Amino acid sequence: MIKNKRLWLFAALLYSANLLALESDAKQPITIDSNGATYDERAELSTYTGNVIATQGSIRVNSDKLDVHFKGGEAEKLVFSGKSAHFKQTPSPGAKDITGQASTGEFYPKRNLLVLIGNATVLQGNGTYSSDYIEYDIKTSLVKAGDKSASTENSKQRVHVVIQPKQ
Repeated sequence: MIKNKRLWLFAALLYSANLLALESDAKQPITIDSNGATYDERAELSTYTGNVIATQGSIRVNSDKLDVHFKGGEAEKLVFSGKSAHFKQTPSPGAKDITGQASTGEFYPKRNLLVLIGNATVLQGNGTYSSDYIEYDIKTSLVKAGDKSASTENSKQRVHVVIQPKQ
């Protein structure tokens, strides 16, 4: 138990300053709760499994598994996956939460970028974006859906957007 607490505290300290949503989020500690945790120092990989909940300020990620990839002691990429892979963020005080889900999510803390892959959906304001690939800029709340080369007219990937009327 003490070893697991040290693992998540270590991971939290290494990348807590890099996550952004609300300005105050970056100043908050990251907490990771899970049923199990391992840290492979040689591979620079920390893995959390079973009902994983990771939070920092207004950002919350729920998943079955979370892998934290380190490079030179800093979190380079966080990968969350599983049937219950969801995220939530409050973009500004009093604003409606932005939520999303996917088979796999990749978060790049230094770039404030969240990539959702496989059956991805993001609910932002009165719009819903669905695609197999969605990029979400945590800092600016910008959503890009579809193929990485979405500007190509020959893209076979489709994006489905639903805009609800204002109540």
